[in-house]
Amino acid sequence: MTLQQLLGIELPIIQAPMAGVQGSALAVAVSNAGGLGSLPCAMLSLDAMRNELAAVKAQTSKPFNVNFFCHTPPTPNAAREATWRSVLQPYYKEYGIDADSVPAGAGRSPFTAEAADVLAGFKPTVVSFHFGLPSPELLARVRSWGSKIFSSATTVEEARWLQAQGVDAIIAQGLEAGGHRGIFLSDDLTTQVGTMALLPQIVRAVKLPVIAAGGIADAKGVSAAMSFGAAGVQIGTAYLLCPEVTTSPVHRAALKSDAARHTALTNLFTGRPARGIVNRIMKDLGPINAAAPAFPLATSAIGPLRAAAESRGSGDFSPLWSGQNASSCKEIPAAQLTRELGADI
Repeated sequence: MTLQQLLGIELPIIQAPMAGVQGSALAVAVSNAGGLGSLPCAMLSLDAMRNELAAVKAQTSKPFNVNFFCHTPPTPNAAREATWRSVLQPYYKEYGIDADSVPAGAGRSPFTAEAADVLAGFKPTVVSFHFGLPSPELLARVRSWGSKIFSSATTVEEARWLQAQGVDAIIAQGLEAGGHRGIFLSDDLTTQVGTMALLPQIVRAVKLPVIAAGGIADAKGVSAAMSFGAAGVQIGTAYLLCPEVTTSPVHRAALKSDAARHTALTNLFTGRPARGIVNRIMKDLGPINAAAPAFPLATSAIGPLRAAAESRGSGDFSPLWSGQNASSCKEIPAAQLTRELGADI
């Protein structure tokens, strides 16, 4: 069975869920164009999620994906938080920010029973997860609606683990991919490999449809991934300049500049490795810094710096998420881009 048959879609193109830079508009546009649009929910309150899901349902009758994180929230560590704020203190001083006024908080929530309660009223075609899977009880609820379950694997071991848990498809996330790494069985970043090295290994290791993600930005890349055994592709970065996306002005400018050719994995913005365009704070502190609190607790301390810098037109403290291949980012409607990506299939 092809991915198109499994999901009832026309094109094996999945729009990557990109929390913080998109809402329902992008998901609707991609689904209506024949791909699988995705709604990221990790940064949404329950009410916001309900409203966005209602907006999707009101504007498309096509299949769509809803994405959640499934990390275990860390126990706050006062000493580590204080160390992190002391590292950021010179920047607070530069921007006239009182460090004591910066609130603590997470900003990204894992999939919960309360989220499942909301989701039950909408029964999306696919529910996808990042950082492994939630509890068997929550998975059983998702399956009870008839939704397919997808999750990301960054190694063969993770793919085999996901298959053992009964997922319906695996997203093979190569090292090139923008945003957060889906790594969950290990913290060792040396295990992470490129898409075209990872993809055929996972295809051989499992008996499920495998979706390629990372560095794929045009129709030729889609065809290449399919020739390596992918059942479909998941694409994010290429959509970041579309009008349906809420990418900030500084982020859009960075994507259109030569700076987009230099990306790195960084834990500075959330506490977990994620790929973004290298900026001032990544250069100053190093992209991976042991002082950053555990995911997602690093977010709150850097938030005021981001806001202050962006108000001056600077992305020095912004998470400029991007994959290694931003060359095909186009300021065109998402529906048009989706059709272009599937042109050679």
